[in-house]
Amino acid sequence: MKNLVREKILSGGNVVGTFFELGGMTAVECLGLSGLDFFIIDTEHGPFDVESAGGFVIAAGQRGIIPFARVKDSTRPSILKMLDIGAKGLIIPCLRSVEEAKRLVEFGKYYPLGLRGVAHSRSTGFGFEPFASDLVSYFEIANRETLIIPQCETRECLENIEEIAAIEGIDGIFVGPYDLSVALGKPAQIDAPEMTSAIARILAACKTFGKFSFIYVGGVDAARRYLTDGFDGVAYAMDSMIYVEAYQKIIKEIRSQG
Repeated sequence: MKNLVREKILSGGNVVGTFFELGGMTAVECLGLSGLDFFIIDTEHGPFDVESAGGFVIAAGQRGIIPFARVKDSTRPSILKMLDIGAKGLIIPCLRSVEEAKRLVEFGKYYPLGLRGVAHSRSTGFGFEPFASDLVSYFEIANRETLIIPQCETRECLENIEEIAAIEGIDGIFVGPYDLSVALGKPAQIDAPEMTSAIARILAACKTFGKFSFIYVGGVDAARRYLTDGFDGVAYAMDSMIYVEAYQKIIKEIRSQG
């Protein structure tokens, strides 16, 4: 159950993904064929739940793209079920406190880091994968390879970001710049001084405590800038937006005069 996103970052690279909103196993395969490193099944804003997400995970395995999931909330069922179906990383929205972050570790990591419920599900090949034959070894592997990544998009999370990033079992932080800009009173003003300072603080916390850093971006220039600044990964837009924009561009070119 090797996590190639984790491996690539630890080898000195960076990763590029997107949010998955369109649905369908064929769409997942196409994302894999595109060369993206990961995609994020969006169960917070998207229409998906556990059963459909399980199909997307299977399709991802066919095309070598790593499946992450943005869960709907930070409750135990939301965390547990997405890990059990094989998501390699969880983005947890709207985190507000250190205590909530600690509960994520309790729900999402096995002993001795947490208290994740034990069940042989898809993530272990229903118990028949070789790495799952010994529970102690499996716990170690799963705790290492499945990533718990809170989303910093609230003022409360920002104010406690150093303490949250320091928690053992929190693997990284995902910056949600648009909700964070609203929380800071600067809606969609991503380049406002308050926002650039906040993003720099989040990145610094990740670097200080050796945690992965991800951020949502809406354009190529922003993606390049954040990766140059030291972010480990960017999630570029949403597949639905890219789909529409690609056809808009094609139609414009077809109808343009010579």
